[in-house]
Amino acid sequence: MIVLSGKDISKSYGTDIIIEDVSFGVEKGDRIGIVGPNGSGKTTLLSIIAGDLEPSSGNIYIRSDMTIGYLRQKNHFFAGGTVIKEAEKTFEHFFRMEKEIEELQEKISDHTRPDFDRSLAAYTALIEEYEKQGGYTYRSELAAVLRAMGFTDEDQQKKIDVLSGGERTRLALACMLLRKPDILILDEPTNHLDLRMLVWLESYLKNYQGTLLVVSHDRYFLDRIVKKIFDMSGGTLTAYTGNYSEFLVKKEERMEALRREYEKQQAEIARQEEMIRRFRQHGTEHLAKRARSREKRLAQIDIKDRPAGEQSRMKLGFESNYKSGGEVLVCEDLAKSYGDRKLFSNVSLDVRKGEKICIIGDNGIGKTTLLRILMGIEKPDAGYLKVGYNVDFGYYDQGQRLLDDNETVLGEMKNAYHLYTDTEMRSLLGRFLFKGDDVFKMVGDISGGEKAKLSLLKLMLSGANTLVLDEPTNHLDIESKEVVEDALLEFGGTLIIVSHDRYLLTRIPDRILELTENGIVEYKGNFEYYLEKTSPEQADGAGDALQTGRKPSGASETEKTLELVRSSEADRQAKKQKEAEERRKARRGDEIEEKIHELEGKIADIEEQLSDPERASDFEWMQEQSQLMAECEAEISSLYDEWMELQ
Repeated sequence: MIVLSGKDISKSYGTDIIIEDVSFGVEKGDRIGIVGPNGSGKTTLLSIIAGDLEPSSGNIYIRSDMTIGYLRQKNHFFAGGTVIKEAEKTFEHFFRMEKEIEELQEKISDHTRPDFDRSLAAYTALIEEYEKQGGYTYRSELAAVLRAMGFTDEDQQKKIDVLSGGERTRLALACMLLRKPDILILDEPTNHLDLRMLVWLESYLKNYQGTLLVVSHDRYFLDRIVKKIFDMSGGTLTAYTGNYSEFLVKKEERMEALRREYEKQQAEIARQEEMIRRFRQHGTEHLAKRARSREKRLAQIDIKDRPAGEQSRMKLGFESNYKSGGEVLVCEDLAKSYGDRKLFSNVSLDVRKGEKICIIGDNGIGKTTLLRILMGIEKPDAGYLKVGYNVDFGYYDQGQRLLDDNETVLGEMKNAYHLYTDTEMRSLLGRFLFKGDDVFKMVGDISGGEKAKLSLLKLMLSGANTLVLDEPTNHLDIESKEVVEDALLEFGGTLIIVSHDRYLLTRIPDRILELTENGIVEYKGNFEYYLEKTSPEQADGAGDALQTGRKPSGASETEKTLELVRSSEADRQAKKQKEAEERRKARRGDEIEEKIHELEGKIADIEEQLSDPERASDFEWMQEQSQLMAECEAEISSLYDEWMELQ
């Protein structure tokens, strides 16, 4: 049953055509992912379907009995109040029913009322309807969804005015899910979710009974949720069945078939034109007629368009100007709080040259803060941090706070790298898809994806040997994400990445570090290994066997391998503990030497004062100073004993 369709939808702003002659149909229960490069009209199409925008031409059909819920990327407008009060608005119909139930209960409490029978019947019917709609479970559902979206009991009492943009998006998503519309439209729903929230959302959507349309650049999410893909590029829409991975295969097959058909037709046109030329060349009336006949047939051919070539792709590559030492970072027992709010403590890790490390953790746990501490931008409240020899950090800030919104794109780059000429810099910007007058746009006016590309270009030119990246694939379209991942894989330096992009987490890291309130939990492998260790039923890497809870074939060999890994890891941890103990001893030794030097200086001062003839008659003072000197010498003796034990 068709619940939603579009016919020849177009939208333009002046001479800029965003989408052109787009047609589609959506059946009840469809799960559709909408993909395409940034600027291809995905959000515009969703806004037209939701009624926020009017198409320039064409028609949208939506079944009259269907309700629509639309989660926008941003600009979620809420009235004043708290998080819980806003979420409770979803259930106002239950509040009205509960009030009516109370009123009817009062009426039927008096059996002598003339309207008792009518009130009892109304009460019984209302109770049945209340139960049918979920009146006995909505409060627990409300609490569960808010917790799943990261709102603790304390957070639920927050004023909406103080929420961040990400928190507002998560609140809007929670309210949308609680409303349970017939058609759920989501625009980049995973942008502000941590891994735990992503897993919960995927589980929820798998059980969602309605129709789903989702715009997303999260390839992992699309693979797990959708059954159809609407591919938007060049302002057009092409539908494919299957998830994202299946779509990639089918799209390539389709494009190859279109290329073959186009080339075949072009070859036939060339053959016909050559025959017409030869017929005319002979100059006879008979052949001239045949030439005219073929010309007419040729004119009636529906000429196929040349298949669109591969979209322009960002060209990215990281090279370090010089190498770091073997030891990049060592930290022990780092802790950080802001006022009464504790982020983390007991964070210890070591990073070696060439490692590719990804850090994961719940929203608000302090992942960005930890990155800034490791680079020396912020100070920890406690702990030890050592940066290795020749380490040169390059930082990608997910908030793009390192960019100047009041500067042009070209100016931003020239300010950072002034030795490049305008021509050289414009050529580099062209590699990142800033063409023509795009370089004169103000940084504050460009999209989130364009800001991300600008930051990546600055990082590429930095020549740093240790890249510290905070959510580097946020705001990028799928093709750009793949370019970034390829560049990171080829980078010969060290990578420390905070990310919740599960494709990146599967491709890039040698090990994953999960940041918790009480320290780091290490997983020596990629995201599939992390899933296998934390929740085997979600580990796609081992195939369907893991998803159904069955033990995959070859598990015995896997266990042997893991045992070797565990043994090696135990040795490594023992070595780390020994090295950490040696560093603690060295630090204590330095402290003792400094204290001894201080006490010896104090003794020298006392001796100098005791040799003063003018003070020689002050017997009480002389006795006091001698006692003080003896105490210093005793403390020095004790410190030397401790120093010898440390050695």
